[in-house]
Amino acid sequence: MKLIKELIKVYFVFVAVFFVGRLFFYLLHMERFNDISFSESMLTFIYGLRMDTIIISIILAIPTLALCVSPKIFSKFISKLLNIYILSFLILAVFIECASFPFFAQYDLRPNYLFIEYLEYPQEVSSLLFKDYKLQFIGAFLTISLVVTLYIKSKFINFENVFQQSYISRILMLLPILLVLFIGIRSSLGHRPVNISDALYSTNRVMNEITKNSLHSLGYAYYSNKKTENNIAKYGKIDIKEAYKLVSLAIGIEYKDEKRPFYREVKSKLDSKKQKNLVIFIQESMGAQFTGFIGNNTLTPNLDKLAKDYISFTNLYSNGTRSVRGLAALTSGTLPIHGVEVIKRNKSQQDYFTIASLLKPYGYKSSFIYGGEARFDNMKSWYLGNGFDEVIEQKDYENPIFTSTWGVSDEDLVIKANEKFKSHYANKENFVSVMFSSSNHMPFELPEGKIEFEKNFPKASVENAIKYADFAIGKFFELAKKEAYFKNTVFVVISDHNVRVYGDQIVPIDMFQIPAVIISDDIPPQIFSRLTSQSDVLATALDLIGIDLSYPILGNSIFKDKKDINLMLFDEIYAYRKGDKVVILVPNMPIKTYLYKEKKLIEIEEDHILEKEALALIYVLDDMYKNKTYK
Repeated sequence: MKLIKELIKVYFVFVAVFFVGRLFFYLLHMERFNDISFSESMLTFIYGLRMDTIIISIILAIPTLALCVSPKIFSKFISKLLNIYILSFLILAVFIECASFPFFAQYDLRPNYLFIEYLEYPQEVSSLLFKDYKLQFIGAFLTISLVVTLYIKSKFINFENVFQQSYISRILMLLPILLVLFIGIRSSLGHRPVNISDALYSTNRVMNEITKNSLHSLGYAYYSNKKTENNIAKYGKIDIKEAYKLVSLAIGIEYKDEKRPFYREVKSKLDSKKQKNLVIFIQESMGAQFTGFIGNNTLTPNLDKLAKDYISFTNLYSNGTRSVRGLAALTSGTLPIHGVEVIKRNKSQQDYFTIASLLKPYGYKSSFIYGGEARFDNMKSWYLGNGFDEVIEQKDYENPIFTSTWGVSDEDLVIKANEKFKSHYANKENFVSVMFSSSNHMPFELPEGKIEFEKNFPKASVENAIKYADFAIGKFFELAKKEAYFKNTVFVVISDHNVRVYGDQIVPIDMFQIPAVIISDDIPPQIFSRLTSQSDVLATALDLIGIDLSYPILGNSIFKDKKDINLMLFDEIYAYRKGDKVVILVPNMPIKTYLYKEKKLIEIEEDHILEKEALALIYVLDDMYKNKTYK
C-alpha cells in the first residue's frame, strides 16, 4: 500500500496548488458572480477538481510505471529521478497558476493558445514582463522558491518507501492503478472523455473560466490548434453544399462557382473612373468606448473630427480579439476562421486574396507599413506572399523619434507613410497601403511632449495610449492634406479589435465594438448606424476608388444591398449576430440562440434557421481555406 500512499500524496500536493489558485481567482472576482447563487458558484471547486484530476492523472502516469516495474536495486536512482520529475511539474504548475492572474487581467480568460504563441517572441515578451509585470514576476519567483523549499525540506513525498513493498505486489498493482489513472484522464465513464467544454457548467462566463485548470487549458489549446484544420465538427455538422447555399443567402452574395465562391463583379459607386489610391490605417486595440463620436469620450478629438466630416461607422464590430483577425478582415475581407487565423496558416501563404493582388493588375504599388518587427504573427511572410510589393518595418526607420518594446512610435509610422505616398505620387503611381499602429499596446510606452497626459490615469495607461494614437492620426492627416496625393486617395481609419475584450456574458458582444471612418472627398458626410462588419468597411472603401472590381470579399458596401450580420470569435466561441439575435456556438456544446438587449445576452427559443446559418458560415470559411478557393 506504500505505492498508493505516495501517489495519493502527489495527487493532493497538486490539488492543493490548483485549489489555492482557484480560490484566489474566486475571491478576486466575487463581485462578478451577482447573477448566480452562492451554491452555484461553489460548484466551481467540484467541477474544477474534475479538470485538475485530468492533468494530475497524466502527471502520475510516469511515476506509476517507474515505481511499479523498477527493481529495489534502483530505488535511490528512481526516487531521485521522480523527485526531479515531480518538482519540475510542480514548478511549472505554480508558474502557470501565477501567470494566469495577469493573463486573466488582460484577456479575461484562463491562459489559452495565445499564451503559447507569445512564447515564440521572447524579445517582446521578456521586455513586456520586466516593464509591465515586474511585481507579478517577482511574486511568482518568490512563490516558486517557497514551494521548492517546502517540497525539499519537508520530505513529504518519499518514493524510497515504495520499494519496501514487494516487487511482485508492485507489478500486480500496475494495471489497476493505470486503469484508475486512465479513468482520471478521461474523467468520464461515457463514450467520450471530458474536454474543456465540461468546465462550462454555469451561465456566468467568469465562473466557467475559474473552473478551468490553466495547465489543462494550455495543453488542450495546443492540441486543438495543432489539429485545428480537421476539427470543425466540434461546432456541429452540416452538409457543405447546403452550407454554401445558406451562406449565400445570409451574406447576400450569389454563389456561382465552387472554384471561386462568392467571386462577383462590383460596379464602383463613383461615376468618374479615375483610379484613386487606397490607404487603410489600422489602429491597434482602439475600442469604440474611447471615442467621442461613439463612446462620448474626450480622448480622440482628431478621429472625432474626421467622423464628423466624412463617413463614420457607429455600429461596427470586429471579427475577433487578436490583431491577426483584424488584419485578415481588412486586407482580405474575410470573416474569422476557427483556430489559427489565415495569416499564420500554411495554405494561405500564397494565392490568398488580398487588396494588393486585387489592385495589382490596375498598376497599383502596394505596401504594408508597420513600426515593429513584421515577423511578429507571421505578418511579413503573409503580406509578401500574397501580392504586397513591400513590407516596411522597424529596421527601415532611420533615427526614429521614439522606440518602445513594440517598435517605433505611431508618429514615426505616419511620417514614414506620408513620405512613401509622396514618392508614389511623384512617380505617377497609384498605391494601396495597409498601415498598422502599435503604440496602444501594453506596456503603453509613450513619448514625452506629444500629448497632455490624462490627470486621472497613470502615464502608462490605455487612456493615454489612445490619446497618443489619436495624436498620430491627427499628425498623419495634417501631413497628408498638404500633399497632392490626398485628394486622390480614399483613407480608412479603423481598429483591429478592442483593447481588452472582457465581460461576464458568454461572449461580451459590446466589447467587440470598434470605430471606423472612411475619408473621401467624393462622398458627403454620413453617419452609418446599421450593423457592420470589418469586411463591409473594406468593401465600402473599394467602392469609392473609381474602379469596377471583381472580388470574393465576404462583406458588402454600404452603398449596395448590404446584409446586417456579424460573425465574431471569442477564444473558441463563435457569436453570429443578425439584427438583435445572436447565435452562440461553443465547441462540443448545443448551439443556443440569444436576444441581444442592453448589452446583455438573454437566452430565447432556438432559431433553427439562424443556427444553421451560423454553422454554415464556419464550415464555408473552413472549406474555402482547405480548397484554396478564396482568391
